[in-house]
Amino acid sequence: MSANFWGNPELEPKRAYRYTLEIPELDGAKWIVKKVKKPSFTVTEAEHSFINHKFYYPGRVEWDKISLTIVDPISPDATQNLMSILSAAGYVFPETEADALSTTITKNEAYQALGGQVIIRQISGGEVGNPQSTVIEKWTLKNCFITSVDFGELDYDSDDLVNIEIEIRYDWAVFEKPEGESP
Repeated sequence: MSANFWGNPELEPKRAYRYTLEIPELDGAKWIVKKVKKPSFTVTEAEHSFINHKFYYPGRVEWDKISLTIVDPISPDATQNLMSILSAAGYVFPETEADALSTTITKNEAYQALGGQVIIRQISGGEVGNPQSTVIEKWTLKNCFITSVDFGELDYDSDDLVNIEIEIRYDWAVFEKPEGESP
């Protein structure tokens, strides 16, 4: 890295606010996304003891859940959309004994209900929609399903928007550095 990074106007750091999040079942509502955690992983380790020494070996790669925050708009209604995703995943309200015994959530149904994969694109060179902006990072999360939803908090003392917190589990993430892709 150049010693005069801050003095060179041609060098640009990645910005946290230049991104888009694509979830097929929330398509057309990209504007409701406030925040998303990028993928992360942990390499597990195996320990081996020999006399009075310990040695460590790398193990499996475990991908961590991502979390995202969205605003709950009146239209499209994100709460209704998320409840539809839960139903499409196989959840049935246990209003009768037959309902309680009728079905369970499966990975395939939960994956299909969310629309397959989640894509996070980081952007450079301008704002979203600017013809000069380009995608500089693309993360595609594979085999995604929702593990947690918090529908927010209501408060008479607040003018804040209602936020929904969502956690998504995925099996792995693919990183790409696209050449000239538009957001």
